[in-house]
Amino acid sequence: MWKDYSKSYIKNNRASSISIMAAALVSTIFLSFVCSIAYNFWAYDVEQILMEEGDWQGRIVCETLDSDDLSEDNLLSLVCQFANVEKAVAGEELSQKEKIVADVYFKNARTIYDDMPLIATQLGLNEDSIQYNSLLLSRYFIHDPEDETPPMLLTLYVVILMIVSVSLIFILRGSFELSMNARIHQFGIFSSIGATPRQIRTCLLQEAMVLSILPMLLGSMFGILLSYGVIKAINFFASDVSGRHEAVFQYHPFIFAATVFISFLTVIFSAWIPARTLSRMTPLEAIRNTRGLLLKKKKHSRFLSCIFGMKGELAGNALKAQKKHLRISFISLLLSFLGFSIMLCFTTLADISTRYTYFERYQDVWDIMITLKDTEIWDFGLTDELQNISGIQDATIYQKAKAMTFLSERLQNDELSSLGGFESVSGTPNENGQFQVSAPIVVLDDTSFFNFCSQIGITPSLDGAIVLNQIWDSINSNFRYKEYIPFVRVDNQKTTFYKDDKTVEIPVLSYTQTVPALREEYDDYALVHFIPLTMWNKTLEEVCEAESDSYIRILSKVTANLADLNGLEQEIVGLVSKQYEIESENRVQERLSNDRLIQGMVMIFGAFCVLLAMIGIANVFSNTLGFLRQRKREFARYMSIGLTPQEMRKMFCIEAFVIAGKPLLITLPLTVLFVQFAVTASYLDPMVFWSEAPILPIMIFATAIVLFVALAYYIGGKRLLHCDLNETLRNDALI
Repeated sequence: MWKDYSKSYIKNNRASSISIMAAALVSTIFLSFVCSIAYNFWAYDVEQILMEEGDWQGRIVCETLDSDDLSEDNLLSLVCQFANVEKAVAGEELSQKEKIVADVYFKNARTIYDDMPLIATQLGLNEDSIQYNSLLLSRYFIHDPEDETPPMLLTLYVVILMIVSVSLIFILRGSFELSMNARIHQFGIFSSIGATPRQIRTCLLQEAMVLSILPMLLGSMFGILLSYGVIKAINFFASDVSGRHEAVFQYHPFIFAATVFISFLTVIFSAWIPARTLSRMTPLEAIRNTRGLLLKKKKHSRFLSCIFGMKGELAGNALKAQKKHLRISFISLLLSFLGFSIMLCFTTLADISTRYTYFERYQDVWDIMITLKDTEIWDFGLTDELQNISGIQDATIYQKAKAMTFLSERLQNDELSSLGGFESVSGTPNENGQFQVSAPIVVLDDTSFFNFCSQIGITPSLDGAIVLNQIWDSINSNFRYKEYIPFVRVDNQKTTFYKDDKTVEIPVLSYTQTVPALREEYDDYALVHFIPLTMWNKTLEEVCEAESDSYIRILSKVTANLADLNGLEQEIVGLVSKQYEIESENRVQERLSNDRLIQGMVMIFGAFCVLLAMIGIANVFSNTLGFLRQRKREFARYMSIGLTPQEMRKMFCIEAFVIAGKPLLITLPLTVLFVQFAVTASYLDPMVFWSEAPILPIMIFATAIVLFVALAYYIGGKRLLHCDLNETLRNDALI
């Protein structure tokens, strides 16, 4: 009986069935997309760890002594004797004459934090001799029990999945509740003739599964395709990002099974909640519940009634009666539009800031940058060959180093003294009354240093340093438009660098507030020194900590277009990469890559916002079509007191306006407040942002929301007004 009834109901109530199927489809797409993207992000992260750290799980590092019988082969053999050890291999890249490194792999890695100390103890080693690939292990939910802040990325993915699932339960619950509430009277009659609550629940759950199976399968496939497209889009937009390996779309049957299983549970819970409520109603309550929407007479919609009169009052009352069912729509539309608007404004601000502080600031300083990996500046031997390349106008080879110096109070500039002096920069002085100040060093090749001397108008010399004598006046200016004052008096003719007990004193050729043409951002509260390579080799290596990489800054003779710079870059890379490990950057390509990354971020987050909006719109369609039977009775009563079809259409228009307009009206002031806060915090001229504000995309997104909500009400209203509403008041047919 129940099987035939369910088939008959589904066949004769297509609008309600379609609304449930649409809600299940959209929800499963979203769930499948989240599962697939989370899995691919996890797989990509694991690949990155394997490339950088290796696939070892545990590592044993032991010192080799002449008196020890311990050898590499013996160590590996002893480790492999432990029951849970799958294999142990020599870490050839790390092993040296003084130490042996063994990478250990376990059959059950979950006990690694218990097994490794036991292995070390059995080998006679202390716990300092063992290491863990903690980052890789954490990706498999294996955390160090003694680590108070373990990496929680995978846990975050699971939490997000749970939040999404719970959210989808509420979304689907609304669709099922609408369908089931339309049949309270019918199930009251069934209950009165002997149907048990369990039979009613079983019938409703069976209908839910029949309607949801196909949408769940299709939604899972669509979610996979959507995630595949997102991965491809990420690869396309991030193809030029340095140090990034290409993501390969991956999918595991377990993920598909998990998606379908979670979708199944989501549908069951979504249908079970209203089914349980309905089955617990007494037959009398169910039979008497034929009022449709429960209009709240004591609630008045003053705003709508003031604007639209009686029709606004009726529409507002109907919306309040549907408030519970429209809550998901409101939240989804609000979050999607708010997220889309703020995301576009944020990316616009980020683009403006990057353009002003990086691309436009340094556009006349560099065209090509070469990073010489693990290369000291004095080890670079291709300076002459580099200068002979015809397309190069100027090339500077340089390296950076860290150093410290002490300054006495008498050296501080008068302007700095009025703003707090050295104490505002380096704190309290030492026992000798001197202040410790950071003095970073930029080592220039001799030719570039000579050119810098000529640039500031001093006699070229390799026997001293040029000091950047400026400090940011943070009291009277902001970081966007910085103003600088002199740091020290210019009568000091020497600088003394300190490191531990060692000191080196160098002469100062000149103080300046001009910097060489380098793509460098200097510390606001440091005394930067530019020195020639010759002086570095003579005196400073012992007291300064040089960075491992050196740099080549190149200005081209050719017009700065992509094709010409690519050709020049290939020629330079072809010369330098034969002897050195390098990374290369092209100013025009860097700008294009930055623009592409921003576009990709906008597209990906925009797609997420669109998907979120689809959930809200699907809920609107579900609510509009699912309430068709109840609204027939509502509008039949309105017709009986003289309301015309034209006035009922206006009521539908008012409801659509409120549903679509309320999220938009809330979002606009919040977005303006966010923009005002962000512009103020970044010290950007507001007119600069508003001249580039993404108003058109935001308006298009808002218009799309309004049109789809209007479409839902148009379809529902058309069906409703084409029915015989007078017959509805008398019709209590079961099907």
